[in-house]
Amino acid sequence: MIRKYVYGWPFETEAVTEQIPEAKGIPAYGHVDVEQGFCFTCRLEADDVVYGLGEANRGINKRGNLYVSNCTDCTEHTEELRSLYGAHNFLVVSGQESFGLFVDYPAKLSFDVGYTRTDTLRIFCDRADLYLYVIDGESAYDIVRQFRGIIGRSYIPPRFAFGFGQSRWGYRTADDLRRVADGYRENHIPLDMLYMDIDYMRDYKDFTLNEEAFPDFPEFVREMKERGIRLVPIIDAGVKVEEGYPVYEEGRERRLFCQNEDGSDFTAAAWPGAVHFPDVLNPGARQWFGDQYRFLIDQGIEGFWNDMNEPSIFYTKERLEKFRARMREYVDGAADSMTVFEIGDAVGVLSGNLREDEAVYHQVGEERVRHDRVHNLYGYNMTRAAAEGLARIDPNRRFLLFSRSSYIGMHRFSGIWTGGNRSWWSHLLLNLKMMPSLNMCGFLYAGADLGGFGADTTQDLLLRWLAFGLFMPLMRNHSSLGTRVQECYQFEDTDAFRHVIGVRYRLIPYLYSEYMKAALGNEMYVKPLAFVYPQDKLARETEDQLMLGDEIMIAPVYTQNASGRYVYLPEEMKFVRFLRNGAISEKILGAGHHYVEIALDEVPMFIRRGRCVPVAEPAECVEEIDTSHLRLLGYAGAEHLLYEDDGISLDYEKTGSWRRLRVEGAE
Repeated sequence: MIRKYVYGWPFETEAVTEQIPEAKGIPAYGHVDVEQGFCFTCRLEADDVVYGLGEANRGINKRGNLYVSNCTDCTEHTEELRSLYGAHNFLVVSGQESFGLFVDYPAKLSFDVGYTRTDTLRIFCDRADLYLYVIDGESAYDIVRQFRGIIGRSYIPPRFAFGFGQSRWGYRTADDLRRVADGYRENHIPLDMLYMDIDYMRDYKDFTLNEEAFPDFPEFVREMKERGIRLVPIIDAGVKVEEGYPVYEEGRERRLFCQNEDGSDFTAAAWPGAVHFPDVLNPGARQWFGDQYRFLIDQGIEGFWNDMNEPSIFYTKERLEKFRARMREYVDGAADSMTVFEIGDAVGVLSGNLREDEAVYHQVGEERVRHDRVHNLYGYNMTRAAAEGLARIDPNRRFLLFSRSSYIGMHRFSGIWTGGNRSWWSHLLLNLKMMPSLNMCGFLYAGADLGGFGADTTQDLLLRWLAFGLFMPLMRNHSSLGTRVQECYQFEDTDAFRHVIGVRYRLIPYLYSEYMKAALGNEMYVKPLAFVYPQDKLARETEDQLMLGDEIMIAPVYTQNASGRYVYLPEEMKFVRFLRNGAISEKILGAGHHYVEIALDEVPMFIRRGRCVPVAEPAECVEEIDTSHLRLLGYAGAEHLLYEDDGISLDYEKTGSWRRLRVEGAE
């Protein structure tokens, strides 16, 4: 049962697609105070587990910390961070009484989940203008299903998007990308996508090409596609301020950019220098910006990744002037108390989010809306603009599309990646813990920068991360300019990388099928163990293992120099290891705790009792996968329902087909 409470004058985010009547009275499970802003407070029992909040720091169980929904470009995901790139205001309290809460509020919102008081959940914000949805259910997973039912179907990418992708900030020319393609193909390491970061553009301008670096770009796109590789360019949120640049000229003339209080176009600095931001909350501007993607689609592009859309800025003129004035005081000796630490702080505030004291406005219908009231909707609506534009440009095709910043509702239009992580073992574990929370909020096509974006990765870290990431829908190796190169053929043990990524391709028929089941049925692709085993106390406390689909459990190794790990099995399972020589080891383990050895070049998974998983022969790109001769791993007598379609059209029910597979023999 879902009840909707209305406070003040909420902004219509369109996160919820179903019509739910307004409930009267006081919300169950908690107390609401609207005298000074909005505050929802409820008691947490000692055994309550709190799930959700999508892209948030720390564990699967969110108890014990403070989280702030305030889309932020953050360079180092350390444990004290309270805001990341997304704002996903849905959580579930699971205990003797289980209930869900969705606060549809697009500005800064805080979740004190047993942080100030260990027995209290407190949700608060400055304005009492929001929708509060309270969801009753039989279990945490039942509540998630109900929530997923009211926010709309998750984005479904093309099938090639389940292949492996290679990215790096620093591929500057077509020849750079050719060398990467050659490195993968010559070493027979599977690859389906090469990502193009900001260097492919002319002067970092959206919807342009550096013709010197990419001569005859349509022919280059065809060349790569003939090799089974799609090129996927980046699009940033800021439009360069430059006379003669058509996107800038048209946006300025039609007044489609975000504005200052006096009606002038808001200007900040980003990669191109001075930029304006398309007012994507304005439907007309959203349509205009989405139509710009045609420039690259007409040249054969079939996918995009949207970035810098929190929106992220390097500085504004006003911030820079304040900083210069402060530095002059210091240099002139008028500010003796200013220490080197204060200088660092002053530099730090130049970049980041738009601040509340910066009056930037959106035109929404007849109303001018100040940005800080709707800040968390910018990345969502930039990516919505792209998705709607792609649908107009080619209405019969699925495009690959994912974004850095997001709000619930964007899950209908694209996937997300979890932003600029680091080459840290702790971020491999954070990647694992974040995935089920994202699924709860509708974001099924999701993944992290495997191996880490910032800092220098190592061979063992990348191999272990790939062994986990190969189970996630978005599988991309991405790294930053200035870090150690981390293409998989650059390391000494190339055979290990060929094998591990090859396992991804052997599992794609299963992974794609489970993704489609989750998307079409408003289910979760990956779940915490407790969602499958709700009565098992140890399952509730296990945070480094995940259930995938209805068949398998994954338990990656995430510590340096480890030869294996301990796992907890809530029931008997079959322990499967994909070995380097192509063989597959299967061993039945009883319920309970086990130490399992997992070599650096092996991929482990666990198949639940009575289930089976289809596996294909190795392939070097998705189009080469043979699904007509699948091997079934698992228990004798088990059956699996496999979904297949053409991987590109939108009418899933008409073009899709179901095939029932069975392991021969009696269980």
